[in-house]
Amino acid sequence: MVSGTSSPGGAGVPPQLDTSEAHSARVWNYLLGGKDNFAADRAAGDLILKTFPGIAHVARVQRRFLARAVRYLAAEAGITQFLDVGTGLPTANNTHQIAQQIAPHSRIVYVDNDPLVLVHAEALLTSAPGGVTSYIEADVRDPDTILRGAARTLDLSQPVALMLLGIMGQIDDSDQPGPIVTWLLDALPPGSYLALSDGTDTNPELNQAIAIYNQNSASSYHLRSPGRIAGFFTGLDLVPPGVVTTSRWRPDIRDADEEPREVDAICGVGRKT
Repeated sequence: MVSGTSSPGGAGVPPQLDTSEAHSARVWNYLLGGKDNFAADRAAGDLILKTFPGIAHVARVQRRFLARAVRYLAAEAGITQFLDVGTGLPTANNTHQIAQQIAPHSRIVYVDNDPLVLVHAEALLTSAPGGVTSYIEADVRDPDTILRGAARTLDLSQPVALMLLGIMGQIDDSDQPGPIVTWLLDALPPGSYLALSDGTDTNPELNQAIAIYNQNSASSYHLRSPGRIAGFFTGLDLVPPGVVTTSRWRPDIRDADEEPREVDAICGVGRKT
């Protein structure tokens, strides 16, 4: 396992992994208190924290939304197939762990393009008996590759939950994030769901922090207005309470120590009819 104490080029580090530049998955891991990051990732994370200390809270609340959304989809909506794009580094309460606690036969496909996530993919592939998990190394900008790979594990004639948590903000407008979401959803049958969350551009301090991050990272993040993020759900039936700040989406009593504080991120779950 690669940890934050590993030296560049050390054992377990894939040769294509550049540890000299920060990467979003590893910076997010650092903000969540994880160990799967390197000095450049921690430096970028510290720059964000200095400008916008609340980013660590946003990271935790975003992670809690993942758990609540998957619980809803598996327990209430009856979804047993999940396509999780932009997986990030595995931590506690990954999509397959939550879904398979409720429906052990659930099938989950993870997608990411960070070489370090690939190193840790074995942790993501530990499935409950009767269930299946798989991993695709692909970029969200290549939906055809994602869908072809997903079809090897998922039955795309049956409903699928498409999970896009924090990933569309990593897509510049020039790469047409809206059509990417539409392309993926068009390949899924009625009864499928979209769960999506991303950071908003309504806080000047967060805007400044992300601008600093973008100057010190191999990747960039693009904050958008709440209205533009809500636009990803066009044509879908929104699950109540709709598109709301992440801390307000079906808050769990177990999160009472952190909720209902507002955060600079919004989320929602929508059903394809």
